[in-house]
Amino acid sequence: MTVRLADLTAADIAAERMRFPHMFSHSASQRLRQWLGWTIVAGLTLYCLYRFDFVSLGFLHGVSKFAAVVVAQLFPPTGFDNLPMFIKVMGETIAMAFIGTLLGAAFAFPLSFLASKNMTRSRPVQFGTRRFADLLRSFDYLIWALIFVRALGLGPLAGIMAIAIVETGTFIKLYSEAIENLDRKQIDGVTAAGGNGLQTIRFGVLPQVLPMMLSNTLYMFEHNVRSASILGIVGAGGIGFLLADRLRAYELQEACLIIMVLVVAVYAIDYLSKTLRERLIGDHRRREPVDDAVQV
Repeated sequence: MTVRLADLTAADIAAERMRFPHMFSHSASQRLRQWLGWTIVAGLTLYCLYRFDFVSLGFLHGVSKFAAVVVAQLFPPTGFDNLPMFIKVMGETIAMAFIGTLLGAAFAFPLSFLASKNMTRSRPVQFGTRRFADLLRSFDYLIWALIFVRALGLGPLAGIMAIAIVETGTFIKLYSEAIENLDRKQIDGVTAAGGNGLQTIRFGVLPQVLPMMLSNTLYMFEHNVRSASILGIVGAGGIGFLLADRLRAYELQEACLIIMVLVVAVYAIDYLSKTLRERLIGDHRRREPVDDAVQV
């Protein structure tokens, strides 16, 4: 039977409340646990604010000094004669992020099947692959960049390898979780039709998980563009090297121009990535509105 929300009366709601009390309100113990949890979170938040001097005159003075001194020295931006060089180096930064993301995805794709519980029968292999992924992403991009700068020298190659190492661990986790959440019916259908292991993956697994994998890859590429812009601070190439050089020389107005180039590039990549993700996972703008009817 279908009942519209507009047809429900106060008496009907009261009758349903009597029949299903737990659907309308929590028990006393549940409310107590909720209040206790929120009290702990609020207390921890207040302690952290106090411990790190957020609630102090020094913090307010620092904020006002930042607005009055740093921001005033950043604007107006200068160095427009170097703009072609900044754009060229920004292209190098985007290329670093693209190659690093591509290598990370290529290495992580086969390992993600070993890290998935529903694809790997050997629990030691599955557990070891998961811990290996945790190890790779335990260190930040800057730490890996410092290691590769020491091993490979200054330049974008160190930045590419740093991004590839971290993204391998990240993609193993993301891809394996997508594989673990797939529907087994399609896999069982391919197996029942006589498909082997590779055919099961090709026709039973990939059609379900590939859109999500590609969506995650595009998002991480967008994230890695921002990360690659920071790696230049430690000598790993990209626009971060120029930005760090201008900041060390207190050429803040020229550094402002570099930041503006970076922001525009991130905006453009964010738009393109969003468009590609919508095409990969389907256009949700054509969904019909949900009817205001309740099935009972």
